[in-house]
Amino acid sequence: MPSSSVKKRNTEKSIKNENKSEEKVDNSTEEKPKYRYGPMPKLSSQRMWSRSIMILGVLLYVWWTSKNESDQILAKQKQLYDKRYQMIDCDKEFLKEIREYKGCAPRKCGRFISDQIVTATEAETLLRLAQKAMSLGGSHGGATILDLHSGALSHGDKFINVYSLESGKKVVSAAELAIYKIVRKKIQEAVASFFNVNPESLHLTHPTFFSRLNNKDPKTPHDEYWHEHVDKETYESFHYTTLVYLNDYEVDFKGGRFFFLENEKKTHKNTTVEPRKGRVSMFTSGAENPHFVERVSVGTRYAITVSFTCDKTKAIVDPVLK
Repeated sequence: MPSSSVKKRNTEKSIKNENKSEEKVDNSTEEKPKYRYGPMPKLSSQRMWSRSIMILGVLLYVWWTSKNESDQILAKQKQLYDKRYQMIDCDKEFLKEIREYKGCAPRKCGRFISDQIVTATEAETLLRLAQKAMSLGGSHGGATILDLHSGALSHGDKFINVYSLESGKKVVSAAELAIYKIVRKKIQEAVASFFNVNPESLHLTHPTFFSRLNNKDPKTPHDEYWHEHVDKETYESFHYTTLVYLNDYEVDFKGGRFFFLENEKKTHKNTTVEPRKGRVSMFTSGAENPHFVERVSVGTRYAITVSFTCDKTKAIVDPVLK
């Protein structure tokens, strides 16, 4: 009997051990949940940081893109334009004043771009003239000015008369002055044609000047050429402003683009003109055309400002050989 009792206990113990073994097998073979697209990734702190940077970059791109939706390019450096323009409403005060001069009020205010007025030879001649004359002076800051009519030339933090210098007496040749006059006449005719005014009602006015802009830190207020302004408010005699660019944006310099700003009524967008050698930009000088020049970041930008007035009493004559 004792032996059969022992056998019974051994049998029960064996059954219990088998059950425990089966439980262990069941636990070990239990299937893990399957994910449709694979297991969820476990990101390290480095990967989390990289992903945050990427998201921030996308947000910045979206912000910058939406910010510049209000800007448009009127003239690109790499493209040639026969005529490209924007017509806008004239400022009321400007229109009221200019109507006092017969044949000089525009049919409508605006801006006009052309690469067909000044030839490559003319632009190169004027560029060499500016470089030669400005080598006799130069501002300590970022803007050097040369006025062939008065002889005014930036020199340090003031102006000198370039014609009073011994080396300045022959700085301009008769041939160069002839080119200067030809360019002035062609621009005057283009302004008259585009704005539908009598060319005889337009008169060259002061200041008309060459400019050389670079990235030097300003030393005087005159060196801070990048501020927004209206030409009629800065120069009372101006009615029509024109610019001739003498070298190329993104080739000879970076920065230095010309920006027309959106007016208070938001009737037109911010508009950019990229300088191109020989390109002429013309616009009415009133408050309808607030603008600024972007600060040059690399290189040197050359241009001529040729200004016209409807007021005969504010007229100046072409420069003559000294």
